[in-house]
Amino acid sequence: MPSMRGLTRFLREAQQAVRLRGTVSVLLTTDREIRRLNRRFRGKDKATDVLSFPAIELSRGPASQLAGGDLAISVETARRQCAGYGNSLGIEIKTLMLHGLLHLAGYDHETDEGQMARRERLLRGRLGLPVGLIERVDPLLLKSSVGIRASRSADALISRVARVPRSAQRDRRGGRRP
Repeated sequence: MPSMRGLTRFLREAQQAVRLRGTVSVLLTTDREIRRLNRRFRGKDKATDVLSFPAIELSRGPASQLAGGDLAISVETARRQCAGYGNSLGIEIKTLMLHGLLHLAGYDHETDEGQMARRERLLRGRLGLPVGLIERVDPLLLKSSVGIRASRSADALISRVARVPRSAQRDRRGGRRP
């Protein structure tokens, strides 16, 4: 397990890089607990790697205490992912923290046409992190981010860099590969 001091330092650096004000708390938990949270708040009865809970601003003005929000990270899922992607557990948890912080800052990779992916990629470079969550899930974003045209050699590069199983990659038309 990575040191709490190192994770806390990274959280502060990443929060500044994201430009998210206020307090962010992080719960490092189990698959069982994150599954319970995912079911309760998102209606999805399955474990996940990270959940983000943006804070609600209760007061306004200079005296208001802004809270950035809360992150819940499954250490069990992070451990499985780091083995699959060749990262240390510390790097994987930091990658999940950055992804969650971007959600707390209002980004949504499911609806923002690549804005969160671009921001995550930029901040990963600044913070010294490898390939991020969005690019793992959708390797076509990685192709477009480095200006590689879709080709067999690009597919091979994506398979190595993102470590996405070939069966999970999308073909050039956006459909799943057989």
